[in-house]
Amino acid sequence: MENIFVEVKSTLIVVTPTQTGPFQAYYLNRLAGTLRLVPPPLLWVVVEMNAQSPETADVLRKTGVMYRHVVCDKNLTDVKDRRIHRRNAALSHIAAHRLDGIVYFADAENIYSVDLFEDMRKIRRFGAWVVGKVSERRNRAMLEGPVCNGTQIVGWHIDRSKRWARARRFHVGMSGFAFNSTILWDPKRWHRPTLEPIRQLDNLKEGFQVTAFVEQIVEDESQMEGLPPGCSRVMVWEIRQGNSHSSLYPKSWLMKNNLDNIGRLS
Repeated sequence: MENIFVEVKSTLIVVTPTQTGPFQAYYLNRLAGTLRLVPPPLLWVVVEMNAQSPETADVLRKTGVMYRHVVCDKNLTDVKDRRIHRRNAALSHIAAHRLDGIVYFADAENIYSVDLFEDMRKIRRFGAWVVGKVSERRNRAMLEGPVCNGTQIVGWHIDRSKRWARARRFHVGMSGFAFNSTILWDPKRWHRPTLEPIRQLDNLKEGFQVTAFVEQIVEDESQMEGLPPGCSRVMVWEIRQGNSHSSLYPKSWLMKNNLDNIGRLS
């Protein structure tokens, strides 16, 4: 009898914090278009503050991507980056339900190569890669992430324009790494020294939230893998758009009144 081997692929758990705004549907649909091209299994965890908005729910239902619509119900006042708490809500959801796979934080505004998601499935503990960043004025581009010899991380690209950058332990952004979800809910397997939950901290100086998060997952570069081998490709681009959530827009995109100025057809 012929033996048949079936490859079991790791589930990709893609976490996206979001909020209603004038460009939300555009960004979510663009990211969904990329995720649809990724072979399954893939679970998209989309997180909002306070409640599931009808606008977000409507977009998600039409994407064709398997998703969970999670709510962060933490009462927040005077918080600089609410995405931190949305991501933490996703981490709590993953740990509570013991979801097994590779966790990746994918902000909807970024641009992703489909190849990135397939490379993530090779991660054993923690993987990192190079991210391209374009400034808001589109006049400057830089690289952030690891320098690799094969899959071994031997150094980091550093943003020398920021004085505090050199003080970071790991020079990586939220879109530049992914990790095994079992680290969140099976600490004994990974010989973690503490049973404290792994979460992002909101009381740190700007630029240090990500490295502090990574330090909870790995001790040093020997526990990391560089992707792809040689870290030779940029598979994520962060293009800053300014505050795209601040503009006013009609709720559910419905106008209460018709337009005042209407021209007759001649």
